[in-house]
Amino acid sequence: MTQTVKSQYEAFPYPERDPKDERKRMITGSPSHPLEMDHFLWAGQRDWSEPLRVLVAGGGTGDALIQLAQTLTNARKKYEITYMDLSAASREIAEKRAKIRGLKRINFITGSLLDAPDLGSFDYIDCCGVLHHLPEPQEGFDALSRALSPKGGIGLMVYAPYGRSGVYPLQQAFRTLFEHLTPEEQLKAASDVFKRLPEGHVFKRNPHLGDHKVSAAGFYDLLLHSTDQAYTIDRLIATMEVAGLEFCGTPNALQYDLARFLQGSSKELDRKTAMATAEKLDGTIKLHVVYGRRADGTAGGPAKGMSDDIPHLRNVKPAQLAAGVAKLGSISLTVFGTPYKIAMPKQAAPIIAAIDGRTTIDHLRKKSGVDPILFAELWPKLALELERFGLLVYSRILV
Repeated sequence: MTQTVKSQYEAFPYPERDPKDERKRMITGSPSHPLEMDHFLWAGQRDWSEPLRVLVAGGGTGDALIQLAQTLTNARKKYEITYMDLSAASREIAEKRAKIRGLKRINFITGSLLDAPDLGSFDYIDCCGVLHHLPEPQEGFDALSRALSPKGGIGLMVYAPYGRSGVYPLQQAFRTLFEHLTPEEQLKAASDVFKRLPEGHVFKRNPHLGDHKVSAAGFYDLLLHSTDQAYTIDRLIATMEVAGLEFCGTPNALQYDLARFLQGSSKELDRKTAMATAEKLDGTIKLHVVYGRRADGTAGGPAKGMSDDIPHLRNVKPAQLAAGVAKLGSISLTVFGTPYKIAMPKQAAPIIAAIDGRTTIDHLRKKSGVDPILFAELWPKLALELERFGLLVYSRILV
């Protein structure tokens, strides 16, 4: 990463976080929630009695670090996490957040993710919002791939172009005008110019962007970054493949589901092309969250929903979801600003209510009290829809 980028994050650590807030809230998301990791990388069957060695590469102010360490601590699992970032200011915030929570077994390093292979091999690597800021991103993908153990997996987030419409012309204009200034001076000058932009500017007409309204660090990271390359989903997967990584899936599968735009049959497309086409039709995707494993490794890949797999519901309470299905025969939810209504047989309500993160699919049938033949008919359809909307994953972390 260039000295310019390092100077930015020393002046404006991103995302802006106040360590004192750790006493009242927990930030969660994707990638790098252990439930998701198990589902996409280890077929939902990881042996969590084995310690997990983690690298948080380009950890910023610590969101992924805190989520990983706190979730594993709560589940009483053994882990060792190495946090690495070029910015000493960002590292200081991450360290304070971990200290307030009393989190242990974290090694803090100030350095470049390009040096990750020198730290040994890792069972899991988080790299969120960093690779697209490298002068040569492929070097970053390659370095992280080399740092993975044979059974290891990686969670990535990179920016996408279509949902960030308007960002890159402004970055270029501000760079031309203000790159000779200090970060603080650039922020002041660009903020003044931004106020004078016409309301018809493509950026101002993009409702999917808001970091510039949240904080100075958000404005700078979005509109003044000196190195920022957006990836389409097919380019991202291709870049992973060059690095020897196999794409395992995304928790945001619905975004890349071409079927939601089509009625009836269409031309047969390979998975990567279909996802890329859906991204073009969607037009609102501003970032990609994906999981990958070493192509020559032994990680298990995505869960298949076998009888001994253990389902978990994410971002929704089983009892609440079951009550809605029992009453309405459907599930209503909003995904990335778009409302959806999913038809769901009312008979599925007891199955949903019985999902507790500890019960296998086989025992779920008995626990729900649903007739075995009806369960065999309902479960595959129920699971498919819940997975599609990112509500269902499989993991053995609680057993």
